[in-house]
Amino acid sequence: MTMRRRLSRCALAALVLPLAVACSTTPDPADEAVLLAADLADGTLDTAKLSAAPADPDAALAALLGNLADLPRTVTTGEPTEADDGDGVTTTVPLTWAWDLGGEEWEVETAATLELVEGEWVTRWSPTLVHPDAVDASTLRLASEPAARGDVLSQDGTAIVTDRAVYRIGIDKAHIDTPEAAEVAARDLATRLEFDDVAAFAARVAAAGPRAYVVAITVRAEEAERWDIEGLRKVPGVLVQSDEIPLAPTATFARPLLGTVGEATAEIVEESGGAIRAGDVVGLSGLQRAFDERLRGTPGTTVTLVTGEEEVELHATEPVDGTDLVLTLEEPYQIQAEGLLADIESASAIVAVRPSDGTILAAASGPGGGGLNTATVGLYAPGSTFKIATALALLRAGLTADTPVPCTPTVTVDGREFENFPGYPAASLGDIPLREAIAQSCNTALIAQHEAVTAADVSAAAAALGIGTQGPWPFPYATGSVPADATGTSHAASLIGQGDVLASPLAMAVAAASVAAGETVTPVLVVGEEADVVAPATPLTAAEADVLAELMRGVVATGTSTFLRDVPGDVGAKSGTAQWGTGEQVHAWMIAFQDDLAVAVFVEDGEYGTATAGPLLEAFLRNVP
Repeated sequence: MTMRRRLSRCALAALVLPLAVACSTTPDPADEAVLLAADLADGTLDTAKLSAAPADPDAALAALLGNLADLPRTVTTGEPTEADDGDGVTTTVPLTWAWDLGGEEWEVETAATLELVEGEWVTRWSPTLVHPDAVDASTLRLASEPAARGDVLSQDGTAIVTDRAVYRIGIDKAHIDTPEAAEVAARDLATRLEFDDVAAFAARVAAAGPRAYVVAITVRAEEAERWDIEGLRKVPGVLVQSDEIPLAPTATFARPLLGTVGEATAEIVEESGGAIRAGDVVGLSGLQRAFDERLRGTPGTTVTLVTGEEEVELHATEPVDGTDLVLTLEEPYQIQAEGLLADIESASAIVAVRPSDGTILAAASGPGGGGLNTATVGLYAPGSTFKIATALALLRAGLTADTPVPCTPTVTVDGREFENFPGYPAASLGDIPLREAIAQSCNTALIAQHEAVTAADVSAAAAALGIGTQGPWPFPYATGSVPADATGTSHAASLIGQGDVLASPLAMAVAAASVAAGETVTPVLVVGEEADVVAPATPLTAAEADVLAELMRGVVATGTSTFLRDVPGDVGAKSGTAQWGTGEQVHAWMIAFQDDLAVAVFVEDGEYGTATAGPLLEAFLRNVP
C-alpha cells in the first residue's frame, strides 16, 4: 500500500465517521531527505535524523569524504520510492552528489534509506550515502597532476619566462638527530648565506615538523659558484635540491611588471572556489597573477575509493597545459634599461614605446622602488614634460609656434608667485615665440596663458596625447589624471605639470609616441589583448603632431637638451622637473622620440630633468638595439 493510498483512506474515513476517527498526518519523507542532502553538502549532520549512526557522525562523514571534504559540492534528492523490508515501511531517496573538482564537475549517484520511526522519517546511516561501494573503512582520495604552465614569450617566440634550472637550499630535519642539532645547522646555513636575521630562520626551522625540509633560498643554477653549491652540499643538515621553476632571463627582468610564480597562498586558494588547491603553483603577482588562469591551465584529477590497501579509481581526467602569454617586451631594450637604473637609489623607470604600433619595448622599474611597478602604474607630477600637452591646448586656442608669449622672471596668479627654474637664460626673457618658450622651458610664459585656456582644454589636450585616458587596460597601467575643473593657482600649476596633474612614466612615453606617430597612440603590451579604451573627445591630428614634434626638436636644437644634438636619427625631447614633498625634493623627467622610438625616463628623487634623467636618456638612445 502506498503512502498516498493510506492517506486517502484515512481522509475518506474522516469524512464518513468524523466523530469516530482520529487521523494523524504522516510526514513527507522527501522533506527529511532534503534536510539530509543539505547536511551532506555542508559536512555537518546536525539537522537530519539518523538511526544506526556512529558515535560521531560528523567525524565518520569527514573520514569518508577524505581530502574531498573541503571541496565545493551540492547534494540533491530524487523522487522517493516506498517499500516494506519486513521490518516496516521504508523509503529510498536517490541522492546526486555534484563535486566541483576545480573547474570540472564529477557526479556520483547514491541513495538514502529512510524508515518511519514513531511517526517520523529517520535516515539509516551507511557509508553508501557517500558512494555505493563505500564501507566503514573507506575514504575518498583526490590526487592532482599539475598542468604544464604556459611560458611568457616575446613576439619572436623567445622565452621571457620559462622553466629554468634552480637549486633549493635548506635544512633537512629528517636527517638531523636532535632539535639542538637542527638549530645549529639552521644558524650555520643562515650565516653562510649572509641572512640579516639568522635567529628568524632558526626559529622557522624549529617550528617545522620533525622531518620537514625547510627551504632557506632558491637560486638560479648559473649562480652555483657564487653560492658555493658544492660546498653547501657537504654541510651537515643542509640539503640542496635541483628543480625547475618559471623564471625570466635575469633576476630583475621586468619583475615588478611580470610578477612572480610560487605556491598558492591560503588567500588565493580560498578565493579560487576550489579551482586552486594548497600546493598548486600559481601566479602570485603582476601579469603572472592577472593571466594566471590562462597560464596555469587545468590540472588532471584522479578520485579513488581507498579501502585498506585496495584502491578503486572512480574518476580521472588528463591535465590540460596552460597557454603561452605573448608580450611585446624585447629583451635587449629591457635589459639595457634595467642596467641604466641599477644604481639609482630612489624609485625610477625607463619606458620605451614604438610609435608606429604602440608596442611597449621596455618597461623597466629601478630597484629603488622596492619592487613596485613604477614604470606603468607609478603616478607622479610630470613637471615640464607636460608642457607638450599645454602647448597642444594653446595651439587649439589659436596660438602658433611663432606666437609671442611673455616670459618674465616671475608671474603671479591669485597671489601666488611662480618663477622659472634657477639659471634660466636671461637672453630668453621678454616676449618670445612659443617655440622658444618650450625650447627653454619658460614656466612664466605658459602660466601667463592661464586665461587663454581652461582646465578642461588642458585635460582634453592631455587625453589626446594619452595622458589621463580611461581603460580598462589588459595589463597594469595608470595613465594619470589631469583635473578638468581646476581654477586659479591650481590651474596655473597644471600648465607646467604640477598642481594636481599626475602621470606615469608609460603615459609620458605614450605622449612622446603620439607626437611621433601623428595620432593618439594606444600602448600594447599583451599580444592579442586589446584595450577597451574610450577615445579622446578630440583626438590628436597629424597637423597638431607636426607642430609638437617641431617644438620638441627645438628643445634639442637650441633649448635645454642640446646634449642630444649628435644622437643619431630624428630626435625631439622635453625635460621636466617637478617639486614634491617639502618642495626641496624634485622628480627628474625626460621624454623623447628618436625615429620610430619614444622613451620616458623618470627618477623620483633627482636634481633637474636634464641633470639626472638626461644622461640616462642619452645612454639609452645612443645604444638602442
